[in-house]
Amino acid sequence: MSLPSEQNWLVLQNLIIDLTKKGYEIPNGINPEMGLIRSSISSYKRDPSHPELINGLAKAEMALNNIQGTLLTIAEEEGENYVDYWLDLLKQVMKGEELFEFAKSRSKFLVNTPPGLTTGKINLKVPLAEERVQEIAEWNGLIIEFEDDMTVQLHGDQEDLKTGLKEMGSFFLDD
Repeated sequence: MSLPSEQNWLVLQNLIIDLTKKGYEIPNGINPEMGLIRSSISSYKRDPSHPELINGLAKAEMALNNIQGTLLTIAEEEGENYVDYWLDLLKQVMKGEELFEFAKSRSKFLVNTPPGLTTGKINLKVPLAEERVQEIAEWNGLIIEFEDDMTVQLHGDQEDLKTGLKEMGSFFLDD
């Protein structure tokens, strides 16, 4: 299911990309705000009944309207036909049409992380020797979980976790 706010976000994101390619400068706060808005939309989709997420979506939609106004003002420099093209897309979105596909997030949230511990997750390109990873984890006092051959979760004190991850970092260097 695609939300109108998702589609609105996608149209505006494409407008930002197009304006940038044409050499226009996008105001500094817009790109970070677009990231926060996308996060609010994705959070709402996970639990549309949660009151805080409903309020978050409403705020995100208001922020999208503000960004839309700013971007269309910039777009006016390209001419009336250019603005009309983007306004037409925004009108289609308001009618509930799905114009773009919202990319699936690859992020996964960890469930049941041990309380009081910091968690790190490593996604590997090639499988590592499980014994070596376990040795580093034990040496640094970390709890280790293998989700699969390519994904490792580490839990422990923040400083120990940093040290363990640095040691494992050598596994990722090219030979």
